[in-house]
Amino acid sequence: MENDQGVIVDLYIPRKCSATNRLIGSKDHAAIQLNVANVDSTGVMTGTYQTYAISGAVRARAESDDSINRIASQSGYLKNVWSYQK
Repeated sequence: MENDQGVIVDLYIPRKCSATNRLIGSKDHAAIQLNVANVDSTGVMTGTYQTYAISGAVRARAESDDSINRIASQSGYLKNVWSYQK
């Protein structure tokens, strides 16, 4: 919720899992949030980053590494790392 000045005044803003698009609850203490920095052509950090949130359920199934590789490949951070085979 925003006030008249446009400032967010909510006490809690829920996150969504980047792998499953499910809401991450406030009591999910196994969930992680990962910030991947954007770099320029020389390899220097530009000050911006991409945020990924992984729920505790994905981590409990030991699928977080595969999920992060898949999401980062779709975002253009990784190439030829994750490939879905039917």
